[in-house]
Amino acid sequence: MERAMNCPKCNAQLQSFVHQGVEIERCGGCGGLWFDVFEHEELRELSGSDAIDTGAPAKVPAGTGSGLCPKDQQRLFSMVVAGQPHIAYESCGLCHGVFFDAGEFKDFRETTFGERLRAIFGVARVAQGQA
Repeated sequence: MERAMNCPKCNAQLQSFVHQGVEIERCGGCGGLWFDVFEHEELRELSGSDAIDTGAPAKVPAGTGSGLCPKDQQRLFSMVVAGQPHIAYESCGLCHGVFFDAGEFKDFRETTFGERLRAIFGVARVAQGQA
C-alpha cells in the first residue's frame, strides 16, 4: 500500500491525476505540483499541459510546510530554471522529483521573447569567448 504524500509547502495531501498518460500530484491546499523525475520536462512539450496548473499563485507562509520530499522525506533544495532564473522550484537530490508552486508550471512552459533573446545572445557571447 502506497503512503499518502503531503505537500512540502503547506502539508496538505497531494492528489494524483493523469494528464496525457503522465501521472502528476497536485496539492489540494496551495495548488502546487509535484513531478517525478523528468515529468515536468515531458509535460512541457505536450500541447495543453498548462491546464494542469490550476492553482492561483499565492504565497504560502514560511515554515508552513515540511520542506521535505513527499516521496522519500529528504530535504528539498532550491533550484532555478536555466534560461528562466525568475522561476525557483524545489528539487529532491535523492529521487530528483521537483515541486513547482501554483502558477510556476505555466510560466515554465512559456518562454518570453526576452528570455529567447538572452538565450540566443548569451550563447553567441559564449561562443565568441566574451561571456
